[in-house]
Amino acid sequence: MNLKPLSALFLAVSLSACAQSPVVLDAPVVASPDEPSNPGLTSQVLYQVLLGEIASQRGELRLSAEDYADLAVRTRNAQIAQRAFELAQFARMPGLALTDAQIWRELEPGSVKAMQSLAGQLLVSGRLDEARPHLEAWLKAGRSEEIFPQLHALFARLKDKQAALDLVSALAASYPTLPEARFAIAQVAVQAGQVPRALAALDEALRLRPQWEPAALLKGQILLRKDGEAAAEAFLAEYLKANPGAQEVRLAYAKQLARTGRMNESRREFKRLTQDAPDNADAHFTLGLIAMQTDDLGSARASFIKALELGHPDADSVRYYLGQLEEAENQFDAALKWYRQVNEGRHRFDAQLRIAVMLSRLGSVQEARDWLGGLAVEDDAERVQVVQVEALILRDAKNYAAVLEVLGRGLEKLPDAPELLYDRAMAAEKLDRLDVLEQDLRRLIKLKPDYAQAYNALGYTLADRTARLPEAMELLQQALKLSPEDPFILDSMGWALFKLKRIPEAVVHLRRAFEAKPDPEIAAHLGESLWARNEMGDRDEARRIWQGSLKVNPDNEVLRAVVSRLMH
Repeated sequence: MNLKPLSALFLAVSLSACAQSPVVLDAPVVASPDEPSNPGLTSQVLYQVLLGEIASQRGELRLSAEDYADLAVRTRNAQIAQRAFELAQFARMPGLALTDAQIWRELEPGSVKAMQSLAGQLLVSGRLDEARPHLEAWLKAGRSEEIFPQLHALFARLKDKQAALDLVSALAASYPTLPEARFAIAQVAVQAGQVPRALAALDEALRLRPQWEPAALLKGQILLRKDGEAAAEAFLAEYLKANPGAQEVRLAYAKQLARTGRMNESRREFKRLTQDAPDNADAHFTLGLIAMQTDDLGSARASFIKALELGHPDADSVRYYLGQLEEAENQFDAALKWYRQVNEGRHRFDAQLRIAVMLSRLGSVQEARDWLGGLAVEDDAERVQVVQVEALILRDAKNYAAVLEVLGRGLEKLPDAPELLYDRAMAAEKLDRLDVLEQDLRRLIKLKPDYAQAYNALGYTLADRTARLPEAMELLQQALKLSPEDPFILDSMGWALFKLKRIPEAVVHLRRAFEAKPDPEIAAHLGESLWARNEMGDRDEARRIWQGSLKVNPDNEVLRAVVSRLMH
C-alpha cells in the first residue's frame, strides 16, 4: 500500500489554508456566501487527519476511508480528496471511491490522474456513458499513444464486453492513424469473443506501423487459439521474413517451435537471435534448455553461463540447470556448488534436495541425511519428497533395511501418501518382504484405482516370485487397460506369459516393450523368451540383444544373471 506521509497531508491542508486566509488554530473559518466552506488547518481537521492515518496504519481501512471522505467534503482540498479516493479503493468501497473521485476531479480539473481515476470508477460501476467524456478528456490531456494500451486493464473488469468494445471503438474513432488505438480495439474485441474484428484491427495496426512487434505478437497468440499451432507458426515466420530484426517475434517463434517439438528449427532461431541480439539473456537461457534436451551438454553449459553473465532475471533457475548438467556428467562436486547457489524461486526446494543427493554420491551419506533433516518444509508434498530422497540415498547405498525403516516412519505421519506406499513396496521386495509389498500396493490401488503402475508392480511380483499366476494376469490386464502402450507393463505381461509357458505370446509383448524402451531388464526377459522358443535364429537374436544391452549397461544384475545362466 502506498501511503502518503502524514507530514505531506498536513502541508497540503496548511498550504490550502494559507492560500486563502490566515488561520488560527481552534478558530472557526467562516466561508463567504459565494465560496464553498474550507475550514483550513483547524484543530478539528488536524485531528481527523491524524485519526484517519492511525486507522489506516492499524488496518481499519473502512474507518479511515470514511474519515477522509468527510474531510474531502469539508476541506475541499484536492490532495485530501485524492487520499480519500485511494483509501476507499483499498477498503473496497466502490461507491465511496466514486464520490471521492468526483470531488477530486472537480477540485483538480487538469489532473490526468483524477480523470483516469474517475473514469475507472464509473466503468467499474457500469456507467459507461458517463465515463466516456472523462476518458476523452484523459486522452486529450495525456499522451494518447500511452493511454490506449492502459484501457485494456480498465475494460477487462467490465461484464458487458460488447458495450466495452463499442466504447473503445468510439474513443479510437478520433485517432484514425494511431496504431495503439487499433491495438486497444483488438484487445477488447478478443474479450468480447469477436476474433475476426480483433484480427482486422491488428492488421490495420500493422499497416500503420509494420514493424510494431506487440501487434504481431498478439496476432500470433490469437491465431494460435483460433486456428492452431500451424497457423500461428506460419504467420510468425512470414512476419519475420518481412521484419528479420524483430527480436521479440523471433523469440516467440523460436519458443513456439520448441513447444511443438521442432527442436532443430527452434535451436536455429535461437542461435540467430543470440547472434543478432547477443545481450538477450532470455534467448541464451532458452537456447541452453534446448541444447540440454538434445543432449548437447557442452553447448547448454555455454549458453547458461552466458545468460548468467548477462544478468538473467531468474538467475536461480539458470544455476539449477547448470547443476543438472554437471550431475548428468557425474561431476558431483561442481553440481553441488551450483545447487548451493539456488536461493530463491521455483527450483529452490528441488535444489535443496539435490544437495543431499550430491553429498551422498560424494560419499557423505550421513551428512546428506543430516542436511535433509534440517530442511524447512511447507506442506505434505514437500515432506513426502524429503522422505523419498532419504530413501533414495539409502537405496543407492544398498541399505534396504534402512530404506524400509525410513519409509515406514514417513507412512506413520502420512499413511495415505501414494508415493511412499509405492516406494516402500519396492523396498520390501528387495528384502523378500512380499507381505509388506502386497499390503502397500493393495492399499495404493484402493486409494488410486486408476494408478496403472501399482497393478503392474503387484502383478509382476506375483508372476515372478509366486505361483499365483492367475491373479498376476488379472492385475496386469487391468494395468494394460489403463496404460496399453507402457513398455514396462508390456514387459510384465510378457514375463507373466513366459511363466505360463505361452512363449510365442510372451515374445510378442516383450518385443513391443523392447522396441519402445531398450531397458536392460526388458532385454533380459526378451532374450530368455527367444532362447526358450528356440526357433530358427532365436538364440542368435537373443545373444545380440544381450550383448548390445551389456555394452550400455554392464553392471545390471538381472541382465548379467540371465546371460551367465543361459550362455555359460
